[in-house]
Amino acid sequence: MNSPKKTARIAGFLYLIMVPFAVFGIMWGTTLIVPGDAAATVKNIMASATLYRLSILSALAVQIGHLLLVLILYKLLKPVNKNMALLMVIFLLVSIPITMLNELNRFAVLLVSSGADYLTVFTAGQQQALGLLFLNLQGRGIFITQIFWGLWLLPMGYLAFKSGFLPTFLGVLLLIAGIGYVIDSVGRLLSPNFGVTIMATITAIMLWGELAFPLWLLIKGVNVEQWEKRALESA
Repeated sequence: MNSPKKTARIAGFLYLIMVPFAVFGIMWGTTLIVPGDAAATVKNIMASATLYRLSILSALAVQIGHLLLVLILYKLLKPVNKNMALLMVIFLLVSIPITMLNELNRFAVLLVSSGADYLTVFTAGQQQALGLLFLNLQGRGIFITQIFWGLWLLPMGYLAFKSGFLPTFLGVLLLIAGIGYVIDSVGRLLSPNFGVTIMATITAIMLWGELAFPLWLLIKGVNVEQWEKRALESA
């Protein structure tokens, strides 16, 4: 971890390796939801209960990975501006417990569908409706934590833009991605049908930013000479 290029490549690798876990953990469960049909949704989940549980664990593992990632990125980017690097760390650390606790809503679906004796006060239809309610709550919880997913990209984008040891276009892409996350979250919390067409375009740009940055770190690393210059200036 003493070499800035090695640090960058570890950060890039960790960032990228979390992508499939995040997709499986956050997105896979949505494929089981049948809009407006609680019975079919719960039936799908119980038919794939093991994969459903694994997706919850995958989502939790991503948050643990984020803990490591943000500390590595702090080490890499703090020579640019220590306060902004700390802000980056704070925003992501705030999102982690929110995201992890939000997974309780998905686990609750298994509990209300377990057939336990204490649930007999609810009819089968009521139990299924509760399951869909918990899934909807989990979805709204993602919109809340997504605000912080956007906010942590803003100082990161600023640091990349101002660094001198990373291309400025990476900083621009990260800033756009961060703003996109925040707009998407706030908009969807205000209105479920918020700007679907507009957000599809912003989401594509967000994905480019979040993929380009770790790919660059993994493949190219950083300009070591410029990094060492910034480190000496900030010492």
